[in-house]
Amino acid sequence: MTRLILASIFLLNTLWVGSTFAASPKVVVSILPVHSLVAGVMEGIAEPRLLIRAGTSPHSTSLRPSDARILSQAELIFWVSEDLETFLIKPLQGLAKKAQIIELMEAPGVTPAKPKNNNGDSHHHGHGDPHIWLSTSNAIAIVRAATGALVNLDSENASRYETNARKLEIRLTLLRENLAQRLKPIQQIPYIVFHDAYGAFEREFSLKMVGAVTIIPDHKPGIRKLKHLRHEIAEHNAPCVFAEPQFSPTLIKTLISGTKAKMGVLDPIGARLAPGPNAYFELMRAMAGALTKCLANSATR
Repeated sequence: MTRLILASIFLLNTLWVGSTFAASPKVVVSILPVHSLVAGVMEGIAEPRLLIRAGTSPHSTSLRPSDARILSQAELIFWVSEDLETFLIKPLQGLAKKAQIIELMEAPGVTPAKPKNNNGDSHHHGHGDPHIWLSTSNAIAIVRAATGALVNLDSENASRYETNARKLEIRLTLLRENLAQRLKPIQQIPYIVFHDAYGAFEREFSLKMVGAVTIIPDHKPGIRKLKHLRHEIAEHNAPCVFAEPQFSPTLIKTLISGTKAKMGVLDPIGARLAPGPNAYFELMRAMAGALTKCLANSATR
């Protein structure tokens, strides 16, 4: 009996993510918001592997040995671009030799926002803001790209992928309408964000972001930049400056000290969310909720 149990454990450990994945396509996705959309397309067939663990920023993470094994076994990999998951550039070239790699920044229908910062500098290398998932229009394009790739890889499940994709597109369209209604009352209220990541969201819902504390999240701005931002807060009478949960709020607290601005929190990556098909929708609703809570409350005081 002991030998049988040990043999069973060994067999399970050699599979991708449990027994159902052995005969299913081995799909890897870099970040949680995109993973959620791909998981929605694959729902009822298999679950894609999420590469970047919860609470970790794609700007400042590193590859673990287990991640290297996952990439070497993958058949299909979705990532945004070299401007976002910079740590993946070499591993994808060296480890993912068996996989089809989909760079979603280049997917048909995806439209990156133009970087918007105070000094004209950017880490996006002229390709646009890589935080493309913060637009439901881009999310629909991501769903379509994922569906096409999955159908090509696993034609036996084509009808299920396509049915799931149609349902997702309907949900995403309804989400856009709901968020537009929620955000309409705060469209003209200026605010400042932690880093230059929200162009797609701002563009889709006609919001008024007037500055970003930093361009690269793990690079602290200098005294000159902070003085400029304090001037922006005063000039625009911006009631809110938004931190992010992956980074210390100390810098934001220093920035707003002595001003009337309050600190809010925006989570563009879903740092506190459980992976799965609903995570994207939770992320977008939470973004709208955080903006509305801080900006609307500040405007009424």
